[in-house]
Amino acid sequence: MAAATTSAIALLAATAACGSAASNSSDGTPTVTFMLDWTPNTNHVGLYVAQKLGYFKDAGINVTILPTAQAGAETSVENGVANVGFTTLSNVAAFNAQGADLKFVFDLTQKPVARWCALASRTDIKTPKDLSGKTFVSFGSAEQSAVVKQMIKYAGGTGTFSTATTGTNTFETLTSGKGDFGGFYVTWENVQSELNGPKLHCFVASDWGVPGNPDQLGYAVKASWAKDASHAAALRKFIHAAQRGYDYALKNPDKAADILVDQTPTAQLDSKLARRSMEEISSGHYWTTTDPTAVPGTTDLKQAQAYLDFQFAAGTYTNADGKTAKTAPQASELSTGKYLSATNA
Repeated sequence: MAAATTSAIALLAATAACGSAASNSSDGTPTVTFMLDWTPNTNHVGLYVAQKLGYFKDAGINVTILPTAQAGAETSVENGVANVGFTTLSNVAAFNAQGADLKFVFDLTQKPVARWCALASRTDIKTPKDLSGKTFVSFGSAEQSAVVKQMIKYAGGTGTFSTATTGTNTFETLTSGKGDFGGFYVTWENVQSELNGPKLHCFVASDWGVPGNPDQLGYAVKASWAKDASHAAALRKFIHAAQRGYDYALKNPDKAADILVDQTPTAQLDSKLARRSMEEISSGHYWTTTDPTAVPGTTDLKQAQAYLDFQFAAGTYTNADGKTAKTAPQASELSTGKYLSATNA
């Protein structure tokens, strides 16, 4: 679950479209398909709580949760393999620059959750300046590279570094000596580090010259799909029920963590990790603003635009021809809160 912009953009047109509409069961109940972005974890806990406690049923919908595909949730949503997918606003910006038609409809995280870390045993790395000339373990993302370069330069370094592709576990890549630092999520991998080691020494991008909030994680749909009135109605019900699930998780972190573990047996999640992760999320207010027990689901457009402008200036966004985008993505066009209400009101 190392923090990353997906590398599936090149596969945007490669997946054949199927299941592009929310289907109905035999009794006429609409079914919404949701694709994960990674292995099930506490970012998805609201979905599994809503499934287990009947919130989706109460809302009048069926929900099928799909494991992430090799092409990625964004490509799968664009091509109709899933109706909704877990992603980031910055990924939506990158995909739409390439010609996709995605819309960010629910923002789970309200403050940065990504951390840029070296092993704590690396006493030669005290600030991002010390990452100069080191090897960054990444997924080859231009977005990540722009963030790291800015952090290093802000701290007084050269901004230069080499990269190594991560395997299935960034911890293993670092401990093997094949890389010096990588991206992690504080609400999952950092908790894992605290529980099981190895210990990490981490930096927050916003502390080192990166503007806005780069970590607006949530749900996206294909914009044209949501224009259909029946799809929009199902989407509203889906988001409302999922919000109930996340709210329950904030109020009952241990119970919600246990539901996540029980509902995803093939993932073989560590129950202690899931519980500690929910405690970190709740105490750190990563999902909330004014009310610590309720997930608003809204996107802070000012924070979003500051980060999108930064990435645009870094040349991150390219069009379908591989040429640098001519204008910066606009958060107000990429994101909407119109589906946060369970009704049309």
